[in-house]
Amino acid sequence: MSLSFSPALPPIVARLRAAGCVFAEDEARLLVTAARTPAELDDMVDRRARGLPLEHVVGWAEFCGLRLAVDPGVFVPRPRSEFLVRQAIALARPGAVVVDLCCGSGALGAALAAAVGPVELHAVDVEPAAVRCARRNLATVGGTVIGGRGTGGTVIGGGVYEGDLYAALPAGLRGRVDVLLASPPYVPTEAIGLLPPEARVHEPQVALDGGADGLDIVRRVIEGADGWLAPGGHLLVETSEAQARQTADAVARAGLTARLTYDEELDATTVIGTRPGPTGPAG
Repeated sequence: MSLSFSPALPPIVARLRAAGCVFAEDEARLLVTAARTPAELDDMVDRRARGLPLEHVVGWAEFCGLRLAVDPGVFVPRPRSEFLVRQAIALARPGAVVVDLCCGSGALGAALAAAVGPVELHAVDVEPAAVRCARRNLATVGGTVIGGRGTGGTVIGGGVYEGDLYAALPAGLRGRVDVLLASPPYVPTEAIGLLPPEARVHEPQVALDGGADGLDIVRRVIEGADGWLAPGGHLLVETSEAQARQTADAVARAGLTARLTYDEELDATTVIGTRPGPTGPAG
């Protein structure tokens, strides 16, 4: 972006560093690039210094090479979730029916569709702000309007629904889902207060709080998956390393074949459950 003004970076860096921003130089450059006027830049720096997530300040997040809108009050997609997407990409095939539960901004589904498409993509969140944001992000994934029937893009049908997990999905998806993605809240309630202010103050509690042991929503996702997965379909659930064994055990109890995967660099854990049966489009 070509700016009509030339802001000095050092004072901005100093303001951000004084506010506790670890990557003050990088953030300053990003804010300068995003701002259109000196007044807007000053406001953006002020909001960041007051603790708003950088993604909420600039209005977008980079995820799996995509620039996705992230509105105020919407959960910011984490880099560690890119590991879950990579696992899903390895399992999915063009034509797959994909569901993104607890979708937030729609980042997981959008990234999978961009890499694998065309897919039939459905996304669900209980937060109205997240649903609105996901609809914007998924509206033109790969240039095809979601819900349309074009053949040149990455999405060949689907929708974004507001509601509680599976209750929000169309009944016609039962037994048809090839890849079911979920990055549900998995922070134990008592640990919420230990999160950085960007998360605990500015992101919705419902997107963070996983109950006493952090696995309340994870268990609900797992327990309901079998009735929605196609034979050979896959459930991928993000969790923490400390919760991985409990999560894998829950997947096995639900009648799915469980596999645990971990990426040390991202400190990311994904538990994969596969419904027995022949593989379909998901491969």
